[in-house]
Amino acid sequence: MSLDADIEVVGEAATGEQAVTRAGELRPDLVLMDVLMPGMDGISAMRLILKHNPEIHVLVLTSADQDRMVLEAMEAGAVGYLLKDADVHDLRRAIRSTSSGERYISPRLAGRLINELNCPDKGTSLTGREEEILQLLAKGYSNKEIATALQIGLPTVKTHVSTILGKLQVSSRTQAALLANAQGLTTA
Repeated sequence: MSLDADIEVVGEAATGEQAVTRAGELRPDLVLMDVLMPGMDGISAMRLILKHNPEIHVLVLTSADQDRMVLEAMEAGAVGYLLKDADVHDLRRAIRSTSSGERYISPRLAGRLINELNCPDKGTSLTGREEEILQLLAKGYSNKEIATALQIGLPTVKTHVSTILGKLQVSSRTQAALLANAQGLTTA
């Protein structure tokens, strides 16, 4: 089955357990994963898939639009989160983006998460360096990788990340990355 000439479905699974097994056997570039699956839930399945096959990218495609599910999936390693009511163009865009490791989140969910995170627009803006670090953080870079990319010390990166989280009023790197992606800070 094919959605486009360059997108090929190589397997399917009805349960979380089957998804883990099939991903290990087929080693696809991308797994579309529902978080609501019989047996093992999709988030647990995703953790196992990524533990044994870290090169696989996971795009959540689900009807679950609760904010906590989005954050939990992204913290478990999903590179994208899309709702099943998305049109075919959004699905294609999400597949293409996430198959190369870029992050993608449903625009409707992104907007809601930004509101929930109570993004400060109170004059607390990020410095140029903090924006650079946030962009790399949102692309999945570790602190060590950020330090190498920007040719700065690891303690400096840790200080900047802590400052960024405080300025954005978020409690995790994942929340900061979601916010950065939703605001279009990671297109560069």
